[in-house]
Amino acid sequence: MTAARPHFDVEFRVRYAETDQMGVVYHSEYLVWCEVGRTEYIRALGLPYSEMEKRGALLAVADASLRFHAPARYDDLVRVETTLTQVKSRAVTFEYLIYQAATTTRLVSARTMLVSLDRAGRPAPLPLDVRALLDRAALEGA
Repeated sequence: MTAARPHFDVEFRVRYAETDQMGVVYHSEYLVWCEVGRTEYIRALGLPYSEMEKRGALLAVADASLRFHAPARYDDLVRVETTLTQVKSRAVTFEYLIYQAATTTRLVSARTMLVSLDRAGRPAPLPLDVRALLDRAALEGA
């Protein structure tokens, strides 16, 4: 049996602006929630995303996939569970499980792969200190 990978959780309430006319969360909002999970994960490592960018690590989403299991609705308390699953010289991959916090009903499973870019927008290696931090986190957890 494999041990569960370390992850970081963030919780918040579904805002009215994130829903459609029926009070159901609009599908694109889940990608925004993945970003919240990812940036809070990195912040929990002691490196706010703004500081990571100052160090030359500009990350752009190159691939994203989402699988919808159940709808979130206005005022639900949701939990985004973020796991760093892979760190390469020029890319990092995160996986997300989005749950309704009160019932633990799985709402969405998602994955994003981000590439490291230089200031001109070309693929570039992650700065060594940032890569070392992310490598440790992938092994030990946030």
